[in-house]
Amino acid sequence: MSKRTLVAGALWVLLTVLAFLVDPILGACVLIFGAIGVVVVQLASSWDEHPDFEARELARARRRKQKWEKSAGRREKDAARYAAYQAKKSS
Repeated sequence: MSKRTLVAGALWVLLTVLAFLVDPILGACVLIFGAIGVVVVQLASSWDEHPDFEARELARARRRKQKWEKSAGRREKDAARYAAYQAKKSS
């Protein structure tokens, strides 16, 4: 957990307590929207740690290439069977 998240959480708790002392409805609003704000701060703190779109697509392309190479024999066999079928069909 980052320092920014801890500060946001502490500030949220303090504001929530103060808002509940003033008015319970105001306190509930601060509680709900503050919780959303703290969650957003937490998610934003680790935003740069995740791979970007290009890195994810590169990984997917590698997996697709491996899958394609793995099934090359089956594709050749199917192509040969289809060619034999077409030859038989045309005669």
